[in-house]
Amino acid sequence: MVKKMKKKSIWYVYLFLFFLFCVVGGRLFFLTFVKHESFENLLKQKTEVYVEGESAPRGRIMDTNGVVLVDNTLVLEIAYHKIGNPTFFEEVDIAKQLLSIFEVEEASEKDLREFYALKHPELVKEFITSEEYFALESRKITMDEINKMMRERIAIDTIMNMSHEEKVLAQFYRLMNEGYAYQNKIILSDASSEIVARISEKKIPGIFINESWKRSYPFGEILRGIFGNIQKGILEEQKEEYLAQGYQLTDTVGVSYLEAQYETYLKGEKAQYFVNSDKSLTLVKEAKRGSDVYLSIDIVLQQKLDEVVRNTLLKVKQMPNTEFLKESYALIGDPKTGAIRAMVGRRILEHGMNAQFQEVSSNTFLSSFTVGSIVKGASHTVGYMNEVIEVDKKIYDSCVKLYFVPEKCSYKKLGYLDDITALKWSSNYYQFLTAIKLSGKQYFYNMQLNAGEDVFQKYRNIFAMYGLGSLTGLDIPNEQNGIIGKNRSDDLLLNLTIGQYDTYTPVQLLQYIHTIYQSGKRYALSLMKEIRSVDGEILVQMEPNILSEVGMEEFYYDRIREGFRQVLDHGTGSGYVNPSIQAFGKTGTSESFYDSNQDGVVDTKTISSTFAMIGPENDTQYSLVLVTPNLSHYDGVKDYTAPFNRYISTEMSEYLLHYSKNP
Repeated sequence: MVKKMKKKSIWYVYLFLFFLFCVVGGRLFFLTFVKHESFENLLKQKTEVYVEGESAPRGRIMDTNGVVLVDNTLVLEIAYHKIGNPTFFEEVDIAKQLLSIFEVEEASEKDLREFYALKHPELVKEFITSEEYFALESRKITMDEINKMMRERIAIDTIMNMSHEEKVLAQFYRLMNEGYAYQNKIILSDASSEIVARISEKKIPGIFINESWKRSYPFGEILRGIFGNIQKGILEEQKEEYLAQGYQLTDTVGVSYLEAQYETYLKGEKAQYFVNSDKSLTLVKEAKRGSDVYLSIDIVLQQKLDEVVRNTLLKVKQMPNTEFLKESYALIGDPKTGAIRAMVGRRILEHGMNAQFQEVSSNTFLSSFTVGSIVKGASHTVGYMNEVIEVDKKIYDSCVKLYFVPEKCSYKKLGYLDDITALKWSSNYYQFLTAIKLSGKQYFYNMQLNAGEDVFQKYRNIFAMYGLGSLTGLDIPNEQNGIIGKNRSDDLLLNLTIGQYDTYTPVQLLQYIHTIYQSGKRYALSLMKEIRSVDGEILVQMEPNILSEVGMEEFYYDRIREGFRQVLDHGTGSGYVNPSIQAFGKTGTSESFYDSNQDGVVDTKTISSTFAMIGPENDTQYSLVLVTPNLSHYDGVKDYTAPFNRYISTEMSEYLLHYSKNP
């Protein structure tokens, strides 16, 4: 019985072993014959080395009609790639051949010490004492520490007395040995055609001509301030972010404005090379240009607006009181979507026969100004929404005198005004009374208002809903928000209501006038229209984006717009726009302060001028915003202020009317 059971157990063992053999054999067959190619590919991936090319052409930046604004220009570089494992002296010989064609700068002291140590290895060994060699053998110090001591002990006179040729050769050697051994090393960027020809003719081992790219600007400096810059090499503070996205530290990236904003799309795909056993390279994938960014900018409008601003600066600089006039800003937008059609900032450096200008369009979102009465549409909104403005009620324009505050008036006696004509004639008195009522009081001469922070905040909250004191959502990095005053007093509250306290950027004024047109809907401003791949496929398309809503009834917006219509129709903006255009808008004048002798002390009171409009009303095509700081000043004799913004508005509104019909 026991024997039978043992025999049966042995058969179970045999069956198990047979089953195990089948499983293992089947698996081996599957891996060897069925999955052979997959494993072979996996093995290749583990053992083969691929490297990327140095650069790829970036995507272009285009205007709204497809006109190229930023392009790529081919740049030829002299590059080096190690073949095999060249010795130090073989690479020095390559450097000498390069030196016979062109020079580079002399090497730094640190690199000269390295070069000397490699050139004279036996000599620098003598700089190490026997005790230090014993410490090395005893593993108390490392070979890296020994090498460092060798280089540091090379006499400074030895380094300084090296010939110019040796110092240049040392720099060539450094350039040839930066980074990983399999990487291409750029020895000379933007090589001349003569150097390229001589390099090609000489056929120096490992030296070749590399194609790279730099940005070109078909329209010169126009809009140069918003395109931004690119840079070869990633900044230390951005290293982790870019490495996580697959960049190399030597890559070219956008570092400011639109180049940085749309870096993800603009960057190209670099060529890919297989590293052969002798460290030579075989191209396996060609470089591909990045995607193209189409802007809402119309270059025809941009050029025209830029020309008008420059000509007006030259014209007005011949007029009295313009000593401190240096710059002007102008924007054209689409109030239906928030798209920007033109963006101009010009600073005059020289006028007369040798006129020179600086392009400062980035200041339209980086710099802020006191903008004056242009904000009174927002101030009226505060009054309407807090029920302290009585529609159609007439008051007689006068002055306000608060305790310990000088008398504050409109620019002249304006007679009887209602809420609409108060906008038409830009009454300060009307706004002052509104602020006093908002504080819960009725005005009387020499009263103490004692307005609290809550009154300031009521104004600022509603102003921000228009974009005044809040970011506009403009698709560009580092947009500034203007300056919100920190001090509080009755005088400053009245100043706030007429645009004489907080400061705002030109783009915030553009969003403000758009929001009035849109009955309180605040659309984000935008420069990008769409992004297309190299094949023309639309990857991204900008859609109108509502950031906030004021929430006031349409009835009151009709009254603000009517007031703004009357501004241009025989009001403070009379003559700014041809009446046939049927536009609405608002002027602004503010007092500013200027450092006249650049000693760091603000010493001169100046006058700045602003203007915003939208038209034609029956078929709205565009908005126009103008900001001209320090247009005039008080000198105690003359009080003339040149009509700078009126000159620009008159010419541009006529041009835009016809351009919108025949773009």
